[in-house]
Amino acid sequence: MARKRGRAKSPTEPNERRSSSRVQEQRQKERDEKERLALERVKFLSDQSSEQPCDDDDANKEEVEDPVSVMSPTNEGTLTTTMHRGKNKSSDFYANEDDPHVKVRMNLRFFNTQYLLMVQAKLMRPDLKGITEVMKANAVLYPRKRIGDLPGIDVGHQFYSRAEMVAVGFHSHWLNGIDYMGEDYQKEYRDYHFPLATSIVMSGQYEDDLDNADVVTYTGQGGHNLTGDKRQYKDQELVRGNLALKNCFEDEVPVRVIRGHDCKSSYSKKVYTYDGLYKVVKFWAEKGVSGFTVYKYQLKRMEGQPELTTNQVNFVRGRIPKSTSEIQGLVCEDISYGLESKRIPATNRVDESPISPSGFTYITSLKIEPNVKIPKSSAGCSCRGSCTDPKKCACARLNGGNFPYVDLNDGRLIEPRDVVFECGPNCGCGPQCVNKTSQKKLRFHLEVFRSPKKGWAVRSWDFIPAGSPVCEYIGVLRRTDDVDTLTDNDYIFEIDCQQTMQGLDGRQRRLRDVAVPTDSKASESNGDENVPEFCIDAGSIGNFARFINHSCEPNLFVQCVLSSHHDIKLARVVLFAADNIPPLQELTYDYGYTLDSVHGPDGKVKKLTCYCGAVKCRKRLY
Repeated sequence: MARKRGRAKSPTEPNERRSSSRVQEQRQKERDEKERLALERVKFLSDQSSEQPCDDDDANKEEVEDPVSVMSPTNEGTLTTTMHRGKNKSSDFYANEDDPHVKVRMNLRFFNTQYLLMVQAKLMRPDLKGITEVMKANAVLYPRKRIGDLPGIDVGHQFYSRAEMVAVGFHSHWLNGIDYMGEDYQKEYRDYHFPLATSIVMSGQYEDDLDNADVVTYTGQGGHNLTGDKRQYKDQELVRGNLALKNCFEDEVPVRVIRGHDCKSSYSKKVYTYDGLYKVVKFWAEKGVSGFTVYKYQLKRMEGQPELTTNQVNFVRGRIPKSTSEIQGLVCEDISYGLESKRIPATNRVDESPISPSGFTYITSLKIEPNVKIPKSSAGCSCRGSCTDPKKCACARLNGGNFPYVDLNDGRLIEPRDVVFECGPNCGCGPQCVNKTSQKKLRFHLEVFRSPKKGWAVRSWDFIPAGSPVCEYIGVLRRTDDVDTLTDNDYIFEIDCQQTMQGLDGRQRRLRDVAVPTDSKASESNGDENVPEFCIDAGSIGNFARFINHSCEPNLFVQCVLSSHHDIKLARVVLFAADNIPPLQELTYDYGYTLDSVHGPDGKVKKLTCYCGAVKCRKRLY
């Protein structure tokens, strides 16, 4: 596999210690093995995403041999893409989906998985490598550039890295501020001059930029220092992106404007908000602050669009109140009463006589019924400090030979799996081990709030990166047969890990490269393999997870986790972020009910209307 060539060493630099050929060979083998594991996972995901096999075997082989050749950054920061020859199968990736918003979510979830795989493989620029894998899978949602809005991306949509915009095809340059169409688009747009700009990113890269919301003055590209001081060091030229914006002025073509802001909670430390379509109303050349010629473009926001959201995103979303007096509608300062590492306030701005959550006792760990026997703790791994070598870690071997998490943002799950084997109490590693990610304390500032139609709900004041654990579903661990007699209890969570692994009763199977220990002493079966034997009852005792509502298009997913033992029927139930979740967005997961599966005491089918509001809402919860 080709590697990036290192720069020539300066004579003034000190000599580095030279490793023996044996050590160098061993290190190279380790790097190759990490990359091999990442590529195998990528291939598995690509195979799952398309029902049709590749019709170009030679091209497919070439991709595996050279996984980074599809994309290369040029000196201007432009993505140079090599599209597959023959049929463009981008549509195959989304063949079973017609809603553009769902397609955008599919695209970003796929990109984030590739990104985390590249982080796990410890490759340079994992974001760019992730884009490469999206391109290889023909998963770029809009591979051909378009003028105007793109379906599925509304004004106010937030991206959490430049790479996400490239993966979608919203802005196809990972570094340049101006994205434009070249001469090859003339057949599609015969009445325009080329190059023609499609979008710009305003993120404070030039010292001459001016931003007054509805009217912005944008400085052209080129001639400035990329090291970060934003100073101009040579004249700009009326070529490429600069010429493209000029042509937009002459042809009256609208341009998408994306604003970038610093965001401490974002994994890229940036958030990019789409603020709508603007028209270039004038352009000119002048001497800039540094004395060099720069091109200026004044853009005005087009009328009839939703109101600007950037100020709201930057100054309201995610701002943690400094005191409880700033929280509107506060009815309880902390529903956990100090049991969680962070306070969880409750607010009610719906009821005329505001009430607070009641009728339950808050706990932070499972309560076990006497007739439920927990297996003895597994032997665990012999690692010390933190588990880092998947070849030596016994817990990593149970997960298919690698760790399910990456050590990023305090631990992120790479992708949903049938089951995750975490390190447990008998392992030699410490509490900060990345393979104990879901066992760590609450990491986000959460709020329980009253909703108009769904009762109590949960949202976060912080940005939540995809793959982050949000909480474990806590309550009383019971046998399912014991709760059948309980009526009007909507807080029962069946532990269906085994049923998911077997794909029973319509359950969707997940990544299956796990090795369930053969000596695992599973509990005796209740006779019906479709019915989970155990459940968690949070009716009267539980944590804030009991308030997280259902959605037909959720932003969380349920993950079964084994840490202290290996009985999959008694797995822990943990909720992870399926997407990059912006502040103040309600947290939801799919309850997984089958329609007409719930019956009342009289034996009749019970029906409950769903108010999730998703585009593809099933209209009924059960």
